[in-house]
Amino acid sequence: MSDRPVCLTLIVPRQLCDEVFDFLIEQTDLVSGFTASHGAGHGAEVRLQTAAERVKGHADQTAVQTILVERDASSLLDRLRVSFAGTKLVYWTMPVTEFGTID
Repeated sequence: MSDRPVCLTLIVPRQLCDEVFDFLIEQTDLVSGFTASHGAGHGAEVRLQTAAERVKGHADQTAVQTILVERDASSLLDRLRVSFAGTKLVYWTMPVTEFGTID
């Protein structure tokens, strides 16, 4: 694992949002903040959990993104696997070439 920054994206069913948000906020040694955006999940692997989702034809989801170093992303994923086992959270990481704040 390296010190290079990555963007970790989690796709969270709306029913788990509050629980995942609380979990991430508690991981102060790894996560300094995150951004969440509403989304609609489509595809054969997407579980439509409510009658409303079945009627609409997509799952109500939230995309959660955080920037952290690669080894911290790995540690966070290990913790997520324990705390959210069986929930089928989808995730991916992507390299970040630049990250900062415009003042």
